[in-house]
Amino acid sequence: VQLQASGGGLVQAGGSLRLSCAASGRTFSSYTMGWFRQAPGKEREFVAAIIWSGGMTYYSDSVKGRFTIFRDNAENTVYLQLNSLKPEDTAVYYCAARDRPLYSAYEVEYAIWGRGTQVTVSS
Repeated sequence: VQLQASGGGLVQAGGSLRLSCAASGRTFSSYTMGWFRQAPGKEREFVAAIIWSGGMTYYSDSVKGRFTIFRDNAENTVYLQLNSLKPEDTAVYYCAARDRPLYSAYEVEYAIWGRGTQVTVSS
């Protein structure tokens, strides 16, 4: 599986963006998918994850209620809908794949990573 994230951009506080992560490979539907982000000068942190079926999702406390992760296995794509954006959401966002049925918030447990997409939220 190879991943390509897109959809980042510059948005004002309170605005919305939708990030996409397109995967190549026929086994995408079996992977747990995650989104992480890295702000300038900070370590990369977990944002959200979704299991292979899309039936269960997980979020960090900082984005819960504002962000939504979902996937379309027929399109080999996972999405992250970002609503009510705040300046502190500014970061490079990465999608990642984990060949296990359960989610994880630890980046070391995701073996496959895409190139990040920049999200900048202005105040």
